[in-house]
Formats: sequence, structure tokens, C-alpha cells
Amino acid sequence: MALYHRTGDPRARDRAIECYLPLARRLAARYHRRQEPFEDLVQVANLGLVKAVDRYDPARGTRFSSYAVPTISGELRRHFRGTAWNLHVPRGVQEDALRVRDAASRLTHELGRAPRISELEAETGLDAEAISEALHARAVQATASLDQAVGSADEGDATLGELIGTEDDGFELAERHADVGPLLRALPPREREVLFLRFARDLTQSEIAERIGCSQMQISRILRRTLAQLSEQAERPLPDALTAGLRAR
Repeated sequence: MALYHRTGDPRARDRAIECYLPLARRLAARYHRRQEPFEDLVQVANLGLVKAVDRYDPARGTRFSSYAVPTISGELRRHFRGTAWNLHVPRGVQEDALRVRDAASRLTHELGRAPRISELEAETGLDAEAISEALHARAVQATASLDQAVGSADEGDATLGELIGTEDDGFELAERHADVGPLLRALPPREREVLFLRFARDLTQSEIAERIGCSQMQISRILRRTLAQLSEQAERPLPDALTAGLRAR
């Protein structure tokens, strides 16, 4: 490595790159996920290695491997940010989704349970609305084409789109999102967390009570009071999909 940067000899550069290819491959393996071809990641890691070799400055006194690892890892992370999202998601939301994912993983390991929204807020510095948006954004990473063949002996060459067609009860909820969204953001953090856990995470009232640290009856009251308030502010009844959340399960 020192020889290349002292002389600029391209053959010394090639030897340096070849010497550290196993390091690039190990880092690619660390980022490998089943849906991503491993050899594609190896190529991305090799590109990061080439950048590290060209940018490394021996005069700084840093070992090359100490410089190369973050450089290669950064190249791999940029690859995932650029290609791993099947639908368009703003870069800022992508970054938040990664922060929330990593924070949730750390907290789950430390606490022995899934973290609360308030705990994710403290860990990431994001508010509840940004965390909710980040969690929903993660779902677009595993989309499937409606033209994907899922045929069997009974279904012939049917596609996914032909098999999943059904009347969607969520249209009313989608129409009301623009009305209810600002009202939800104006709620106190505790009420907002209860609604999130009930409707976004589909937890029962008892599960919410255990997670927040109160009784199931208190959760029931919070839900009734908050939904009544939202209905009054929206000046029309809330959809059945929301009012159904008052039922204790």
C-alpha cells in the first residue's frame, strides 16, 4: 500500500486491491440478505475497496484496514439506500426508517420486549409521527409484482393480481386520512401512543395496558374519550374500522 502511494505504480495499486479483497468479501457477507444476490454485494464492496485504496493517506498514521472498513461499509449502505426500496420513499424517511429499525433492535435486546413509542422517541430523537411514518415505510421494501406468477395445479398460470382481487373496506379510512391526520398529531403523546398501538400494531386493550403500565379499563376510557373527541372535531362519525377498536379483546 505504501509503495503505491509513494510511487503511483498501477501494478502496486492492483496488488494492494487484490490483497484486501477477502476483507471486502467479509464485509459484503455481513450485509447480505436473502433477497439480495451475494455476488452483487461483493461487487459493491470491491468498489468501496478501490475507493479506499485511492483515497488512503499513509501520512496520517492510520492503518489501512481501519480506514477501509468504514469506507467499504459506507458504500454498502449507500447501495441499500439506493436500491432496496421497491417504491419511492423520500431519502429522509429512508434514513429515519433505518434509525428506527436499529433502535428497535437495540431496545428489544436490552429490554427483552418490543419498545414503546416513547422509548423509540428517546432513543432516536424522532417524534411519534416520524416514527410511525418510518415504520410504514419499511413495508414498501418487500413489495411483490401483481404480475408475479403464483400458479399451481388448480390455478393454472394465475398471477398474484388475479388471486387477490377483493372489495377493500379500507377505502373509507383512506378518504378520512386527510381529515383525521392533523387531529391525531394534535393529541397528547399518551393518547397518540394508545391509538398507534391499537390500530397500527393491532394490540388488544389488555396488551396496551401492560405495555403502558395501567389497567385495561383505563385504556378503554382513553380510547372512547379520544375517538369521541376526534369524531366531534371531524364533525362526522368516525369509520367503523376505528370505532371497532373500542372492543376489548
